[in-house]
This record gives sequence, C-alpha cells and structure tokens, in this order.
Amino acid sequence: MRALFFFIGLVSFCNSFAQEFYQAKDLTDENLFTTNCEGPIVDKKGNLYVVNFQKNGTVGLVHADGKVELYVTLPEGSTANAIQFDKKANMFLADFSGHNILKIDSKTKTVSVFVHSELFDQPNDICINKKDQLFASDPNWKNNTGKIWRIDPNGKTTLLEENMGTTNGIELSPDEKILYVNESIQRAIWAYDVDDKGNVSNKRKFFDFPDFGLDGMKCDREGNLLVTRYDKGVVAIISPQGRLIREVQLKGKKTSNIAFGGKDGKTCYVTLQDRKCVETFRHEIAGKLIH
Repeated sequence: MRALFFFIGLVSFCNSFAQEFYQAKDLTDENLFTTNCEGPIVDKKGNLYVVNFQKNGTVGLVHADGKVELYVTLPEGSTANAIQFDKKANMFLADFSGHNILKIDSKTKTVSVFVHSELFDQPNDICINKKDQLFASDPNWKNNTGKIWRIDPNGKTTLLEENMGTTNGIELSPDEKILYVNESIQRAIWAYDVDDKGNVSNKRKFFDFPDFGLDGMKCDREGNLLVTRYDKGVVAIISPQGRLIREVQLKGKKTSNIAFGGKDGKTCYVTLQDRKCVETFRHEIAGKLIH
C-alpha cells in the first residue's frame, strides 16, 4: 500500500512539473525598464542582463528573485538593443542610436566602441559563433529595409546582405551552419547556409507569418527556433523543418526578445516592452550552447 501511495505521489509530482512548461510567470515587477526593454542574455554564471533599466542607455543585472540593479551606464547617445558574450566573457551590444557595436570589458566594465560605421543604420540584434564572429541585423525602419553584417573578432565588418526588409531577430543554428534572420514588417524568416569563414549563401524562405510583428529569436539545442511575436504576445516555436510546433502565451503583448538560462538551461526569459518587465516560462528543451 505504501508503495502504491508513493507511486501515485510520484506521478502527481511529475505531472505538476510537466504542467510547469509553457506557463508564463513574472520574474520582475512591471515598469522597471523603459519601452526599449530588450536584449536578455544569461552569462556562464547564470546572471541575466537586460538593457534599458530605469532609463535608456543602461544595462540592468537581474537577480534570481527578480530584483534588478544597475550593471553599467553606456556613453551618452548610445542605446543598446541586444547583448552577446565572447569566449572571454566580454559583453558586446548592438547600439542602435549610436550606430555602433559596443564592447564592455568583463574585468573592468569599461565601455568602448568596438565597431562604428556610417554604413550602419540601426544595429538591432546580434548573435555570435564559436569563433567569436558576430552577425548583426541592421534595419532601416523609416524605409522598411535592412541589411546583415558580419563583424570579425578584429573588428572587420563585412556586409553579407542588403536590400532586405526590416531585418530584426538573428540567430545561428546549434551547429552554426544555418543563419536565421527575420524581417519584422514583412513577417518573414529567412535561412542562409553559413560556411567555415562566416559567409552566407543559399538564401531561402524558412517561415511566413500572416499577421503581427517579429522580434528576437533563439534556438534550443535541437534546433527549434523560438520567435517573439511582437504585438501578439506569444513566443512561436518552429521546428528545424519549418513547422510551427506551438505558441506560448505571455502576459504582455509586446514581446521583444528571448534568452535561455536557469540551472538546466530550460528557462526562457522574455522581455516585454508594454509591461516593461521580464516574464519567464519553461521549455522542454535546453537552449543551445554558445561557448
């Protein structure tokens, strides 16, 4: 009889844990960030960073209990949209108002301009590969156009694609052989093959949405692509074959970006620009490993 009760209890526990998946919860209070609440990223130590804490031009450090403290203030005129880390834990930020890629030293927290180009419109989102090459989306919101750049570790910039729609979310597959780029206004996701040098080819349509906007994207370890649907308030999960698996409903509507973290890598942190906060949900698959 005890064994039976233990079994029933175990099944109940497992079911309650399973029900935890895809249920949105608040991590932070509302209105701690600006309407440019963006760029969530988790470092190797499990720390979560989100840009534009309390005012534009800042980076906030979000603790596990949802409390937020100022991590760094960016130079005057700079506003970040996205964050990535290199192998040395240096922080790189897409600075859309300063037309830069910024670098923050992991030891001193010194902020410097890693790359500035007059050819940048508004660097928006970035992803990074194991060679520390950055790939950046660069939309021109006024003209509904966009570009894609590659920035090498030595700061050399290479224009990979132009004359696109409003390029926004950008992400590499777990094996780094596919680059995904979405166009917010046109509601399309494109896929490119990536060679060993970081060049792209074989552009093809990966997925189309009929409505609402697209923003940040991240891949899990199995190659599923998680896409924030701006104004719809969901995160769409798309298989590597381009099939919509599910949509996860958030509390807010203006989902702007997403990052993986947590002890098992299965917690998704989503920034909401209408609620100016961070929500979380659990995914059944851990996020991909970058470094």
